[in-house]
Order: sequence, then structure tokens, then C-alpha cells
Amino acid sequence: MEMGTTRRALLGTAAAGALAVGLTAAGPAGAAEKRIRVAVLLYDGFTALDAVGPYETLCRLPGVRVVTVARRTGPVRTDTGQLALAAERSLADVSRADVLVVPGGGNRGIVAAMADPALLDWIRRLHRHTTWTTSVCTGSLLLASAGLLKGLPAATYWASRPYLEKLGAVPAPGRFVETGKIITAAGVSAGLDMGIHLAARLSDEATAKATQLAIEYDPHPPFDTGSPEKADEATRRLALKLVEGH
Repeated sequence: MEMGTTRRALLGTAAAGALAVGLTAAGPAGAAEKRIRVAVLLYDGFTALDAVGPYETLCRLPGVRVVTVARRTGPVRTDTGQLALAAERSLADVSRADVLVVPGGGNRGIVAAMADPALLDWIRRLHRHTTWTTSVCTGSLLLASAGLLKGLPAATYWASRPYLEKLGAVPAPGRFVETGKIITAAGVSAGLDMGIHLAARLSDEATAKATQLAIEYDPHPPFDTGSPEKADEATRRLALKLVEGH
């Protein structure tokens, strides 16, 4: 191997072989027979990893095209205000998708999105024709605000479970919850778990396993405080302070 070989070339060689398995278990939409369209919603104040995690698990699947969608095309700021992602399409440009991914956001962003009739109507309209409607973190509050989670078990960010319940859903534990064609993930990093699960639904288990290896998702965090059940009260308070700071 020459010293000039790039990481992209290395990944391309390995992943191309690993992900060439193809689409053999397409799920209820018969995805093996057509190109699968995935729409990732962006809105002012969304959380970056909520959107990027599922994007990374789906964008390399054979036959899948992932697009970012927002009220208008162009840069959309995340909850920290320090990062922007570009929306390729506007809400008006996207009337259908096979998969909808709704990320969560900081308090300012999610509250504003929940009060946006046009955004909620767009979510409802896409949901009518999706094969899978998904959310990450407080994105489930948006699905609930759109009336899609009435009486259904759903996951969300741990501190937002009471709000999800007030919106008519049934808060459920776990990294993600699948109910019918709706998959809701818990907070932020849980979008990776949901994304790999969804990769198996859109393709097959072999491709999903190869995807997990392609992104080298093998978490061994230095601390065991990744859920509220594992963290003490002081850690929970500090976590919320860090989040609310943005």
C-alpha cells in the first residue's frame, strides 16, 4: 500500500465489497424494486447528531437516496448555533418519501417546530405514504404534535418523557421503539442504533451488519452514565444544564 492512499479510498474498497450484498428484504414497500427515498428533516435549532447519525447508517445502502429537507434550501443552524447543515430541498419540493427521519432539537428549536402548523402538516402528509416514519430524541414530540403517536408507545429524550405523555403518547424505555411503521429513538446517540435497525428493515441483516462495521459503531464509553437510570441526581442535573445552555 502506498503511503498516499487516503482514508476515503480505503473505506471505499472495504465498504463497497461489504455493502454489495444488495436489497433482498425490502419490507412492506417492496423497496428492492425501486429506489428508496429518505427525507431527513432539518429545522432551526435541531440537534446535529440526531440527523447525522441516521444519515450515516442509511446513505450508503444500495438503492437508497438520502436528502435533507427544510422550510427552504440552504444552511440550517443546529441547537448550539455553532454548526449549520445544508438543506438540499425545501418542504414544498418534497411531497413523498419512503422514509421520514425527524430529529430532535434544543428547547428553543423543538418548541418553535411544535408550534409550526406548516411543518406539522408536512409531517402528516409525508406520513400518509411513508413505509417508515422515524424520529430521534425529542423528534418524537414533533410526531406527537402532528397527531401520529396517540396512545402509542414511543421513545424520546429521557427528560422529555413527561412532555411526550402529555401529547398523548406512551413513553417507553429502550434505545428505540418500533410500533407499526413508526420507529422512535431515545436521545441523540440512539439515532445510530435506530438507523442500523432501519438499515436491516430497508435491506437485510447482512447489509445492516456490514453498515455497522463500515461506520465502526462499537461503543465502549469511558463512563456508564448513558441513561438516567444509571446516573445519579447530580449528573442528571448537570446534563440538563449542559443541554439547556444552548
